[in-house]
Amino acid sequence: METSPAVTRRTLLRSTALGTIAMTSGVEHLFGQSRSERPNIVFIMADDLGYADVSCYGRPDISTPNIDGLAAKGVRLTQAYANSAVCSATRTALITGRYQYRLPIGLEEPLAGRDVGLPPDHPTLPSLLKKAGYATTLVGKWHLGVLPKFGPLKSGYEHFYGFRGGAVDYYTHANQSEDLWDDDVAVHQMGYLTDMLGSRAVDVVNGYAKADRPFLLSLHFNAPHWPWEAPGDEAESNRLRSHSLRDFDGGTQKTYQRMIQQMDLQIGRVLETLRVNRLAENTIVIFTSDNGGERFADTWPFTGRKTELLEGGLRIPAIVSWPARIPQGGTSNQVAITMDWMPTLLGAAGVSSDPAFPPDGISLLPMLTQNASPVVRKLFWRYKANAQRAARDGDFKYLKILENTFLFHVVEDPMERANLKERHKDIYDRIVAEWHAWNASMLPEIDESSTDNFTGDELADHIGTKKTSGKADNPAVR
Repeated sequence: METSPAVTRRTLLRSTALGTIAMTSGVEHLFGQSRSERPNIVFIMADDLGYADVSCYGRPDISTPNIDGLAAKGVRLTQAYANSAVCSATRTALITGRYQYRLPIGLEEPLAGRDVGLPPDHPTLPSLLKKAGYATTLVGKWHLGVLPKFGPLKSGYEHFYGFRGGAVDYYTHANQSEDLWDDDVAVHQMGYLTDMLGSRAVDVVNGYAKADRPFLLSLHFNAPHWPWEAPGDEAESNRLRSHSLRDFDGGTQKTYQRMIQQMDLQIGRVLETLRVNRLAENTIVIFTSDNGGERFADTWPFTGRKTELLEGGLRIPAIVSWPARIPQGGTSNQVAITMDWMPTLLGAAGVSSDPAFPPDGISLLPMLTQNASPVVRKLFWRYKANAQRAARDGDFKYLKILENTFLFHVVEDPMERANLKERHKDIYDRIVAEWHAWNASMLPEIDESSTDNFTGDELADHIGTKKTSGKADNPAVR
């Protein structure tokens, strides 16, 4: 395993402080569980990682031994979905356990400059765990609103180290301006960001390990999101100083592979730190992505990618390990979605959700820990660009792009090729009606919110695709 970057005096002091806080502010018992019985939680989220972008999901040209090892010690979900085809909306669903379209921030696809964010008074996964005695830290990406109104420390995290926007350069840590923060203090540090996030996560685990207090560590990497920069690619970083980070003339499969492999290396360091501190047995570790893959991603066997409600834009890897409770080396066909993680983790911690904000997701614990039969799901999506709509009902999926409508059996036809809307008109009509009823209970789309799509001049496989108008499309209730 590679040597970690040098630890600064500030980091050492901070790590000691985390341990001290953890020792002095826990609670003795909660919901029938002692502090030592309640599991720690490490939630690892990649950014724009495709469904098949790690070895255990089928990618043959990338070595991800640490992520694969996590799957070998836990359960690999084969039908996991993101709440959205872009990041801010999905992260809203993750932290609230609810459809993102219930909040103005959830209408942003993704957040891009508007003065909106996650309301500080809204209950969140970290705020509910914190109230129950958990220590809470976010390392990595936030992208749910900026200071002074919004931020991780206002929404349940006790500590934050990372960036607030949608993307930063891996070396300069900037996107127009530098965006690296230690709590609410802007900092200037040198290094490759994936390694820096891994090192801080290691420090956080070591700090919390000194205390008999459970913790939530959210480790949200920016890898493998653009710009396409792997370790040693400082020259590419320098080239992009006068360009947009969202460049279409950079990147290769090899660069993308190395970005993922470096993230895997840092994940391995965190897992090893749990083991050395004898925390691995009773720590829930989740690895997933915020949405489907981008231009270099492997989304096989699906079509589509980020910004699209085709399966490739929504289907994501999802691995759960909890050696104390979850059998090792399994796979699950349970249909799951990002907003399920909040009720799942609250349930594992013995913490109740806020009754005023009931989760839209479900707890996956029975399927993960008790081998319960999969639960049939009804899930709904919309995406403003190109008036995209989708719903999953059992094994069928309704899809609308512009004025084109489809019905697919996505279990037997994961590439979404055979349109069954006339052959199974009764199923199609029922799911469409369900989508309209669900949509009527959400906030309407607005013209002002951000949305994005890939065009024909950006990606050759999108020939003929034009830039979206970004106009709201609010169908009448049926």
